[in-house]
Amino acid sequence: MIGAQVLGTAPARVAAWPRPVRMGAFAALGAVLALGQVPVSWPVAALAALVLAFALARGGAGFAEGWALGLGHFAVALRWIVEPFLVEPERTGWMAPFALLFMAGGLALFWGAAFGVARRLRLGVLGLAALWAGAEALRSVVFTGFPWALVGHVWIDTPLVQVAAVTGQQGLTLLTLLAAAVMAEPRMGFGRLAVPVALVAGAVLLRPGPAPVLGEEAPVVRIVQPNVPQAQKYDPEKMPGHLERLLALSARQREDADLVVWPETALPDLLEWAGPTLALGAEAGGAPVATGVVRRDEQGRFFNSLVVTDERGEVRELYDKAHLVPFGEYIPFRGSLTQIGLGGLAEMQGEGFAAGTKGALIDLPGIGRARPLICYEGIFPEEFGAERPRLLLLVTNDAWFGKDAGPQQHFALGRLRAVEFGLPLVRAANTGISGLIDGTGRVLASLPLDTAGALEVRLPPALAPTPYARLGDWPVYGLGLLVLLGAAFRRRGIDPRGGQA
Repeated sequence: MIGAQVLGTAPARVAAWPRPVRMGAFAALGAVLALGQVPVSWPVAALAALVLAFALARGGAGFAEGWALGLGHFAVALRWIVEPFLVEPERTGWMAPFALLFMAGGLALFWGAAFGVARRLRLGVLGLAALWAGAEALRSVVFTGFPWALVGHVWIDTPLVQVAAVTGQQGLTLLTLLAAAVMAEPRMGFGRLAVPVALVAGAVLLRPGPAPVLGEEAPVVRIVQPNVPQAQKYDPEKMPGHLERLLALSARQREDADLVVWPETALPDLLEWAGPTLALGAEAGGAPVATGVVRRDEQGRFFNSLVVTDERGEVRELYDKAHLVPFGEYIPFRGSLTQIGLGGLAEMQGEGFAAGTKGALIDLPGIGRARPLICYEGIFPEEFGAERPRLLLLVTNDAWFGKDAGPQQHFALGRLRAVEFGLPLVRAANTGISGLIDGTGRVLASLPLDTAGALEVRLPPALAPTPYARLGDWPVYGLGLLVLLGAAFRRRGIDPRGGQA
């Protein structure tokens, strides 16, 4: 644990440094903070970086230092953002460094704003923690939102992720920041020891234990990972081999399946032309098929969709992706941006995808109601809708994200969704990671990256609705507001309980 002497003297020393040096120090702390994210998963290092950041903020850190902290964090945590631009390097490779710079610098503005307001209003470290958590919540929704690499995500690979069943990812972030702020406050004395003690106790008590043994009545799902490199996906010479591999992996392994799941855009053809392939898939798997596919409606609009067939390959359920990726699947302010040559990575016919209906559920034969999620949609828990499904069904093509942090972080966010809602999650990814996750976030089966294969798994039951599934983020927002008001009262010398602080 960082000593009280360091916490007490460091802010004054750092405040005397030239601003570029201070910004460099905060950027370095941000990079260390990013090591808490998957796949490195060093939450202790991340917590130490947070404590130091709060301690140094007591010396007068404002917008510039907060922005630098965010820049270091997002540049490391989101390093995979360059990968989509390298699929066709001759066309989009030049954008890769700018994408990382603008993404990291843009997201860091939220952190900078939190630090700037906290300094201007002299709210102390607890007030900063509340504002910082608010900034994380805000960036999760502004401009369609990007709740990726949130501060609270550092606990996903630990038993403490179970707290998200009560608080959700925003609450996990708020509690993490409050814990670090308390540890950075010298006036807390030995009371600061309560935080690490609580973390260790929570890690011991919240372990979910071994997975339950499932009986033969549990539905069987066959998850197919064809492992088609994105650069080869639409190569006419390779497409027949890709289809042959997909069908071969869909065949029965040990027992009959209730459902075969293929990944996002598993079929290179539009849905209107894919009937023969869907029939072959249902025949090969001996079961209905759920697959991602691009479809075109009567008005000529394109949708990134998921369909579920019957045993003959006839489409029975249809879901159109509702939360689209800006610049990847549609172009915001398209009229203005295309005039200067900016386009999307996954546009269809130059127009992009149209959005479907949010919160829609589909029926899976012999299994029940499912909440379909296509790729990016799995990072937005607030859009899951009020009706509780039997499971979460996520199809994705993470080949766009390379073979390192991107796909691994995306898979980890799927685990977090399962914990938040107490629901099993079936995940089929083109190049990985595919798997089955139960309602406590346990990975019951998985296929690694860059591997072709299939999983034949029994579907665990849904757990009872979690507090987060019932209440959402509103209790956390209320707690954050109370902390902020308390910090404001103390700044004015007023004890919220009455009298002087």
